[in-house]
Amino acid sequence: MVKLETKKIKRLLSLCLFFLAYDKIKKLIHQKRRNTQLNFNQLKNYFKREGKYGLAAFAIPFFIMMFVYLSLGIYWGSDRSVLASDAFSQFSNFHASFNNVLHGDQSIFYTWNASLGLNYWSLISYYLGGIFTPIVFFFNNENIPDALYLLTLIKIGSAGFAFWYYAKNTYKIPQWSHVTLSVSYALMSFITAHSELIMWLDIFMYLPLVILGINRVMDNGKSKLLFVSYLLLFISNFYFGFMIGIFSVCYFFARLATKPKEYKKAIVPYFITSILAGLSSMIMILPAFLDLKTNGETLSEMTKFKTEATAFWDIVIKNMVGVFDTTKYGSIPFIYVGLLPLIFCIFYFVTKKVKLTQKLAYGSIFVLLIASFYLEPLNLFWHGMHAPNMFLFRFSFLFSFLVVMLAGYGWEKFTKDDNGALVSIALILPILFVLAKLTAPKDSYEFATLTQLLVTILFVLLYLTAIIFFQLKKLSGKKLTIILLLMVSGEAFLNTSYMLNGILKDWNYASRSLYSEPYPNYKKLVDKADDANKDTFYRLESLAPISSNDSFNYGFSGVSMFSSIRNRHSSTFLNDLGYRSRGTSLNTRYQNNTLFMDSLVGIKHNISDQPVNKFGFESTGKAGKYQLYENEYAMPLGVLTNENLYKTKFPKNDNLGAQTALINQLSNYNDTYFSFTKPTLVDSKNTTIVYKENNRVSFKEIKPNIAKTIDYDIFVPAGNQAYLSLFPSDFSQIESSSATIRSQGTNYKSQINITGQYYNLGYFEKDSTLRFTLELYGTKDVDLIDPPVVLMDTNKYQSAMKEINNHGLDFKVSGRKATATVENPEDQVLMTTIPYDKGWTAKIDGQKVKTKDFKDAFLTFDVPKGKHTIALSFLPPGIIPGSLLFVFGIASFSGYYIFLTKRKK
Repeated sequence: MVKLETKKIKRLLSLCLFFLAYDKIKKLIHQKRRNTQLNFNQLKNYFKREGKYGLAAFAIPFFIMMFVYLSLGIYWGSDRSVLASDAFSQFSNFHASFNNVLHGDQSIFYTWNASLGLNYWSLISYYLGGIFTPIVFFFNNENIPDALYLLTLIKIGSAGFAFWYYAKNTYKIPQWSHVTLSVSYALMSFITAHSELIMWLDIFMYLPLVILGINRVMDNGKSKLLFVSYLLLFISNFYFGFMIGIFSVCYFFARLATKPKEYKKAIVPYFITSILAGLSSMIMILPAFLDLKTNGETLSEMTKFKTEATAFWDIVIKNMVGVFDTTKYGSIPFIYVGLLPLIFCIFYFVTKKVKLTQKLAYGSIFVLLIASFYLEPLNLFWHGMHAPNMFLFRFSFLFSFLVVMLAGYGWEKFTKDDNGALVSIALILPILFVLAKLTAPKDSYEFATLTQLLVTILFVLLYLTAIIFFQLKKLSGKKLTIILLLMVSGEAFLNTSYMLNGILKDWNYASRSLYSEPYPNYKKLVDKADDANKDTFYRLESLAPISSNDSFNYGFSGVSMFSSIRNRHSSTFLNDLGYRSRGTSLNTRYQNNTLFMDSLVGIKHNISDQPVNKFGFESTGKAGKYQLYENEYAMPLGVLTNENLYKTKFPKNDNLGAQTALINQLSNYNDTYFSFTKPTLVDSKNTTIVYKENNRVSFKEIKPNIAKTIDYDIFVPAGNQAYLSLFPSDFSQIESSSATIRSQGTNYKSQINITGQYYNLGYFEKDSTLRFTLELYGTKDVDLIDPPVVLMDTNKYQSAMKEINNHGLDFKVSGRKATATVENPEDQVLMTTIPYDKGWTAKIDGQKVKTKDFKDAFLTFDVPKGKHTIALSFLPPGIIPGSLLFVFGIASFSGYYIFLTKRKK
């Protein structure tokens, strides 16, 4: 009975609990519905109240940019693409490689598809760190031009939105006025004139948020926005993060000077927040810094005190509408941000409603920036002591931001009864513009046209008219705000059109077909090469390159690369061996080197749109106009040799001598492989040939813009690969001159100063007399060392490479790792053609071994006698401490933020 009663009680209790739970669930569902409805209504009301302004701040720059692109024939899917200047060779291919990473085809830490191999994490830190970059995941690599088009519009729109958010939390002016300033900011000349440099565009979203974050720390002790903005800025682009970091510190102290007693309490919170954000960003910055430091980056030397090409009237001229000089060398700063912001900025310094301390504080930043435009030490400092390679004065956007920032404060002080100060400014400005144009030296500022001067004056007068009507009470404040927005948008459209047309003239926007048309056939042959080498690592290069960074896009390991992030030690070594990589090694090119170097760096395949007349190369596939060739003598990724490797000496300025020394060391031969002969001049067209002292010869054109053509005869003994050696006596004189070699039915063209000097004339199985043609085009004169023909003995080459490959070691590569199995009869040294980097770890049978560098360039280590398993793995130096600092910084700031929140409560 007791058990029965207990069961009944349990059932009753269960029933009661069910009904109570049901009632509770019902109430929660009802409450959730009410909250959802409430949240939706709140969102709707917020959009009606403020959101539409934010949307306009994003949309107006977005669509202005879109319509200006449209006027140039650029749109989604258009034949003309946004790929101008470095966007074609660098950014399109780097974004394509990031797409490969997102789809699991490549490691995020290391890429084999960049000049033998590269620290990819470091590349991301400079080129691909933006929060919008992952959008490329939704595109095929063939359609990357559309991805960059969309990213450009989104980033510029986001800059407008970010400034609107800053403005609405900063200025007590009409809502549409916030939008007006946002349009000016997002379409400043610096942004639009450099719009093809897509990795720069992210930072314009963060700059206003950093400044707003500083304001919040100083005004009410809130530090969250500053921490997040700094962190995302530094992670997105450490290079511009440095510039904005310096500027923001200057801004903090300038603002501190305006109210020292009130703001001194913000010093500690500001620096705690900044330092913790900096520590958190070490996950990107520390590996990048160590990579640049380790791999040969050096600081630029200061050779002059005043900057090149700058002059007295630069600040005035570059504030005119549509003034574009160049983004190449010899440019002056891009500082235009709109005439209306300029007027209100000047008004800020003129009106008595702003305290003198504020004017002096912010004016001092202007003085610093203007001084930096003219003084080379300051200019170099803003660039991290590294002189920029074109695209000069990269910090000049800070001047534009300061103008539009102070314009907002000036607008706050503007009223109908400002005693005509604003009108006076608007009247004086046209006089200044005219004075600058008329008094400047005759040959200066030719890029600032009369039309641009008249357009500038017209817009100033339009703004003046609107302001006068407002002050005469003929125009309400609301109508004035809308009219000014429309005028500023029109001015921004016109200026943007000038900037983008300037890019078109300066660089040209490449046709989409140049990028996308070769893709299917090219990719088909790369995939075929992959299929043929599934179990071993190999390298491939193109004799018909689309750009210098094709390997990033198509996913093959090669030699060529054009990048600011590179391993300068290995690139310099490749230059010593004949792969042209001069100066700071921004450019490393595969074209025009010997068969020995093909084989030594493991070039197993060539892609070409013409016959490849190389000994040991056989055609293995075709797709469209392209053919795939296989090199019978390509060396594997590793080769076993002895300790004498480290004693190998290369003769100075003799790449054939260096090749011979390396070949003899690896093959244990002592032979000579190259000989020289002089070709016989047969004929020339449009060319005057002048022989000079020191074995130099000058080829001078007779008629301009027509190629200089020279025909030669040469006798080639049987069993030789022949090359014409073209070496400039003065690299600066030849500029971008090209050389085309016509030989045995082929027609290969390359740029003389960036490709190698050994132009292939073909392989000759029998004694042959060859007539070939050299065609030079570009500069009026081309001065060369009198060109010899280099003969390479293919029998000796074959023998040496067979001996080297007998000691070769195949590796299997996956992501950031490479593995191999070896059986040694004795202790040996393993030399790999992996660029040496401290991020590599080598293990033999699971035990870590010490790695060494060969000539600072290649990864090597000792392998003991016996059968062993070798495992190589790469982690960017600094990534582990950087990751720990990332976690520490975020955790510390979270604790700090919670502490501040509780203390306020």
